[in-house]
Amino acid sequence: MSFETISVIGLGYIGLPTAAMFASRKKQVIGVDVNQDAVDTINRGEIHIVEPDLDMLVSATVQRGFLKAVTTPEPSDAFLIAVPTPFKPIDDAKIPEPDISYIHNAVEAIAPVLKKGDLVILESTSPVGTTEKIAQWLAKYRQDLTFPQQVGEGADINIAHCPERVLPGKVVTELVHNDRVIGGMTRRCSERSVELYKTFVMGDCVITNARTAEMAKLTENSSRDVQIAFANELSMICDELDIDVWELISLANRHPRVNILQPGPGVGGHCIAVDPWFIVSKTPDIAKIIHTARKVNDHKPEWVIEKVNAAIGSYLQKHPEKTAAEVTIACYGLTFKPDIDDLRESPALDIANTIAREHCGEVLAIEPNIKVLPDTTLRLVTIDESLSKTDIHVMLVDHSQFKKIKLNDEFVIDTKGIW
Repeated sequence: MSFETISVIGLGYIGLPTAAMFASRKKQVIGVDVNQDAVDTINRGEIHIVEPDLDMLVSATVQRGFLKAVTTPEPSDAFLIAVPTPFKPIDDAKIPEPDISYIHNAVEAIAPVLKKGDLVILESTSPVGTTEKIAQWLAKYRQDLTFPQQVGEGADINIAHCPERVLPGKVVTELVHNDRVIGGMTRRCSERSVELYKTFVMGDCVITNARTAEMAKLTENSSRDVQIAFANELSMICDELDIDVWELISLANRHPRVNILQPGPGVGGHCIAVDPWFIVSKTPDIAKIIHTARKVNDHKPEWVIEKVNAAIGSYLQKHPEKTAAEVTIACYGLTFKPDIDDLRESPALDIANTIAREHCGEVLAIEPNIKVLPDTTLRLVTIDESLSKTDIHVMLVDHSQFKKIKLNDEFVIDTKGIW
């Protein structure tokens, strides 16, 4: 069965590029989002996020009539769920619990328009077992249809999990060329999912079961988190021992079987900072290394703030004629990684906001990828303005524009090693 109409639920950093990619292959695509502003923006052929080449793709597909955005799901042949899966905020003494309420809300929304022969794919990164929960929820809402957990291969509705594995800033390219892991609840579910993705995917579509597909994405990001934690911990050790961590890592990486990552101010984003908790919450007594890595990376912003406070003290010792209120601090970069506009789980934003709350003087923010900040006391300024009036420079995100800056200032905290 071919897929002529495809719905994508959630038009964020993954959903919108995916919807546009299907539409570019002359499929009728219906993008669904609860954000009316995002829907209106897309229907004008514009985008509400920053992603190279996506603006041209969306503009072309909307103008040609292959992509439209709505707030309420409509009948389709396939439904891809690409909504957020954060974790619930709780106190530090406990393990964060994944929040899959957005997925549940998406399932409730599409249930009334499902028909026999439809395919439902969960793309959102999720705790193990979430795809099975989707099948259970749908069976409850649509008792007139059959589902894989009830009848196996002959189900009216096919359900699978296919995690996204793309890099912000390169999403359009990687959607096409990256391999995909396809985890169907039955073989038929997987085969139909492969047929759908092969509309534009040039990489391999590797079939497994739903639980393994869910765990694959969590494993990929947890592995990265552990590796970053090693680099971040190493940077704090080197600071204590008066060793240049950047030189040290460069030397260690000359070993043919060593590849240490670069440290930073912490770990952010919608994946690496969140996904390891999905594993830890399921197996808290076993996932010891993964849990420890999360704690190391979550602590790194606190360490950076301690370095800033120490710099303020040192500056005032050197300039006794000044008060703390007269010390200007500039924070370079607020996003969770370079050259994007994504603030999700950004340690840089948290650090800058904390400095702004605690410091009685002026705190400037230099973020070339964002025009308006969320609720904060930070003031956005240009690089030139910052360089002309800043006393303490704090490098948090190595945007390409910052690498061109030549600083001779004494009071610099460089968490990325570019200065």
